[in-house]
Amino acid sequence: MPNLSTATAEAAERSDKRERRKEARPGELLAAALDLFVEKGFASTRAEEVAQRAGVSKGTLFLYFPSKEELFKAVVREHIAGTIKDAFGELQAFPGTSSELVHYLMHQWWERYGNTKASGISKLMMSEANNFPELAEFYQQEVIIPGHQLIQKVIERGMASGEFRQVDVEYAVFSMLAPIMFLIMWKYSMNGCCPMGEKIDPIRYLNSQADIVAKGLRNPGFTSQTSQSTTNTL
Repeated sequence: MPNLSTATAEAAERSDKRERRKEARPGELLAAALDLFVEKGFASTRAEEVAQRAGVSKGTLFLYFPSKEELFKAVVREHIAGTIKDAFGELQAFPGTSSELVHYLMHQWWERYGNTKASGISKLMMSEANNFPELAEFYQQEVIIPGHQLIQKVIERGMASGEFRQVDVEYAVFSMLAPIMFLIMWKYSMNGCCPMGEKIDPIRYLNSQADIVAKGLRNPGFTSQTSQSTTNTL
């Protein structure tokens, strides 16, 4: 029979394990929700399915997230909004030219978001946003507007240094955004049904698109000598 000190230690260990498990549950629920939202869409995913995949009861799910809508919002904040916020910080510290920044951001977008399961949320919103106005408004505020602002700052950075020509920034954003969204749609809609020879290599695709965007924005009269600095002036 274990002595008192051993029993106390075992009880403390069990309590510690339960506490760690409790702390891990939100992350496990978000991972399960992401999987199901991407696999089935928002409308077809049921809260009990998320709970079951995470290994908890439906009641436990609602302790952390009071509704499926709030669960979806948490998934977006965890997997998308944070990535955009990080990119703003990197833009401020980026030491290279704005053309190099275009290449860098498009490739980082693929590495951190486009090439992950979370990118399926973008396709989900394209197909279901009209049916869920509240979620569409939330996604607009958390993802679309900040994403556009990020690209605007990249273009404005190049214009301020003289590297990029003067353009309509509001609409020039789409020259960088459009190839990114095409790649997501291709990944989730067309890629699986195309012959091997017609599949898109994402890295080659992004290299080509970033080059086209950067050269299209470039000021023909710009040289490194005509700009005193390419550091961020924003």
